[in-house]
Amino acid sequence: MRDILEAVASGKLSPAAAEARLSGYASTDAGRFDAAREHRRGVPEAILADGKTPDETASLALTALETTGRALVTRTDEADVAAVCARVEEAYPDAIVDADDRARTLVVRTPDHERPSLDATVAVVTAGTSDAAAAGEATTVLREMGATVDRIEDVGVANIDRVLDQREALRAADVLVVAAGREGALPTVVAGMVDAPVIALPVSVGYGFGGEGEAALAGMLQSCSVLSVVNVDAGFVAGAQAGLIARAVGGAREA
Repeated sequence: MRDILEAVASGKLSPAAAEARLSGYASTDAGRFDAAREHRRGVPEAILADGKTPDETASLALTALETTGRALVTRTDEADVAAVCARVEEAYPDAIVDADDRARTLVVRTPDHERPSLDATVAVVTAGTSDAAAAGEATTVLREMGATVDRIEDVGVANIDRVLDQREALRAADVLVVAAGREGALPTVVAGMVDAPVIALPVSVGYGFGGEGEAALAGMLQSCSVLSVVNVDAGFVAGAQAGLIARAVGGAREA
């Protein structure tokens, strides 16, 4: 503790970074950032922009950079991205910024931040182009966790040949995230073809009775193939769960 206090006194360590080392989190006016989540849980802490002002999102992103060297922001809009980038450019001009408008994710890293590397591949599969946003969110968190991601796009069951054509790629993955809207049939089909864990990601694509992902969620929960299911549009959760499995797979290969 004395070393930390002396580092703060000398200016080598900020109060926020010192608090993060001592308590595992850093306090800001916008909330408390869980700087120890990745070390404790294996999943990087994400800043959910929904429900926050752009300034609050930017404040937490700066705290994330200061304490962990990386900020992962989800469910962003143009105002969030602009606010974060403006604050980052001022405080960390050499930071690397990676924004995905479709997935609504933003990742900012300091130049010395290194992502982990896992000896495992996760296939992120979509039934159609409309599922790309949720699948993209899953992809972002998987890459930040160090997994190799293989995107397999537009293989919905409206033409079963599209998914059958991808059998080899599907079976090569260590774990799969399968995103689908409407009736949500694709994860059940895929789970019946592979011997790896499948995480079904229902997407709010559809209309009328059972629309907004409700039918997809219900169908996945009633799947006759063995799979796990996350909430509607929960790309972050699907990606994080797949990442944890990938980390276990990679660890077993290194043992």
